[in-house]
Amino acid sequence: QLSFFLSFLEEIWSRNLGHLFVSPIRPIEMILALLVVSMIRTLIGVGGAALLAIYLFDVSIFSLGAPLILFVLNLTIMGWSLGLVVSALVLRFGQGAESLGWAAIFFVQPISGVFYPIDVLPHWLQVIAAVIPASHIFEGLRALLIEQVFRTDLLINAFCLNLIFIALGITIFFAILRYARVHGQLLQMGE
Repeated sequence: QLSFFLSFLEEIWSRNLGHLFVSPIRPIEMILALLVVSMIRTLIGVGGAALLAIYLFDVSIFSLGAPLILFVLNLTIMGWSLGLVVSALVLRFGQGAESLGWAAIFFVQPISGVFYPIDVLPHWLQVIAAVIPASHIFEGLRALLIEQVFRTDLLINAFCLNLIFIALGITIFFAILRYARVHGQLLQMGE
């Protein structure tokens, strides 16, 4: 989410956003470019940390195999959808909404089961966690790591929820982009 959002913010900070949208590039192409750049940034950051963990601590997450890749891919897709929504909010409300991008993941993290199982949450929070793909992902990773069990049900749940989240993210981004174009906000973005 942060790598997607940062790539978008860099276009705003460099006062390049208006130029991008008057060029022949289509919005979907810009979104795809942001997705690719965020994937590269994430692979460099997480891959580097994983390699350092092997060297420094003799611990390899790669031993978890293909299920790890599937869960991480789902986590990345959720981050993209969140990044799209936060980027759209910055388009709509200006750089004053930039702090939402930095804080968004921390709003979701406590009820996603990152540090503890979902079943320790109060029931009403468990209901909210059930509609967040990350909670299924972290529960699946926890089962994979602790019990050595690949929970395909959790992976399928996360994937289905991610389809909804990414569709909503793209829809919200396009709707707010259309609003920003109509109201001339694209050329007013920048430092």
